[in-house]
Amino acid sequence: MTDRWVLVAVAGLLSFVAMLDMNIVNVALADIAEGLHVSAATAQWAALGYQLPVVALLLPVGRWLDGTGTRHALPAATAGFALCSALAALSPWAAWLIAARVGQGACAAVLFVLMPVLVIRAVRPEARGRAMSVPATLGPLGAVTGPAVGGLLLDQLGWRWVFLVKIPFCLLALAVAWRAMPRDGALRGPGRRALGDALAVAAGLSALLLALTFGSGEPTWLLLAAGAVPPLWWWLRGSGGRPVTGVLRAARLFRAHGAVLALASGFAAMHYVVALHFQRDDGVSATATGLTVLAFPLGMGLAGPFGGRLADRYGFRRVAVTGAVLTAAGLLLLVPLGDAWSPPDVAWRLALAGVGMGLNGGPTQALLMGAAPPGRTATVGSTVQVARSLGFTLGPALATAVWALAGPGDGARAGLALAAASACLAVPLLALPGRRAAAVPERTTDTVST
Repeated sequence: MTDRWVLVAVAGLLSFVAMLDMNIVNVALADIAEGLHVSAATAQWAALGYQLPVVALLLPVGRWLDGTGTRHALPAATAGFALCSALAALSPWAAWLIAARVGQGACAAVLFVLMPVLVIRAVRPEARGRAMSVPATLGPLGAVTGPAVGGLLLDQLGWRWVFLVKIPFCLLALAVAWRAMPRDGALRGPGRRALGDALAVAAGLSALLLALTFGSGEPTWLLLAAGAVPPLWWWLRGSGGRPVTGVLRAARLFRAHGAVLALASGFAAMHYVVALHFQRDDGVSATATGLTVLAFPLGMGLAGPFGGRLADRYGFRRVAVTGAVLTAAGLLLLVPLGDAWSPPDVAWRLALAGVGMGLNGGPTQALLMGAAPPGRTATVGSTVQVARSLGFTLGPALATAVWALAGPGDGARAGLALAAASACLAVPLLALPGRRAAAVPERTTDTVST
């Protein structure tokens, strides 16, 4: 087999763009509200309209992609993402913008699932660590650089360019992928039963995401989390959920998924607490806060390529655990700072945690995708993305609750302790593989049309 590193580059580029879109719009919400003459609450749906379908559709998309060809799915999703970006930029009113963002989120869900599948099929097993480190590093870098890029575009060109900036990258990826991807079958649509499963899991995950997003500010929103239980339970007990949980049991992946969720929660909680404490409690400028927090992605970006190479040489699990230990150490070192915060003191600790995340990301992804049974890589890719996305939402929600319980004086320290504890939890989850189940359940054919 010849390694197709150009496809790895495409996966990294699309991961960066899709994650960039998660945060770049947040800084433009006030300008969008003013430009379209709507309230701030309405403008917020320009962000939620993207985030909700991304999380809600990941699992059904994974099941669907395991039964259809990826050569046509990737260009279709990339073209749809670019088209919806253009439609969002041209929005004359809020309803148009929200509809375009929902379509963009649906296409992004396909891209998020396809990226690790594309990488694992593009290279030999002995190069998977290096290859998987590309999207695993560039994706989070897109998320953390989104606010900076968005702020620059707002100051210079206006809010519509927040959506237009991603289109050239999509067109480049589209041109390269279409020429480089091997033929692997026709694109087939989901069947009626699969659509029912998709509606159930989408309703449950959307309710859960909304509860976590708004519950910290309005506790009554947490009641919506109870509404997530019936559809998710129905899905888990039905033909859509049983194959997914069966694959995770058979491949011993539950603990590794827990580690992904724990690290994502720890990172998101830390980012939230540090930014809020610096600007609200210490009076540090937004520029100084941004430069301090930038230490984390810098450490991650520098360590990511080395993590992949080390994993290919010494093993995925060993390097992933080492990365989790360094991330936990960096976050633990933040807790004793108390009130004696200064940007340099925080920056080097964040850099250490970022190095750990860089070492962890690619090897963990390669570990999970490499353990997927044949024909189930998209399913595993979707479950990993769900765990990571829920962690990014859960971290700030829990940090807000802990901060409120601890009170103004100890709130920041309590939030950082929560972030560190979450990262520490990931270490044993990664280090100890679970028990292997007897067999992988047969894949049903109801995920594609007949």
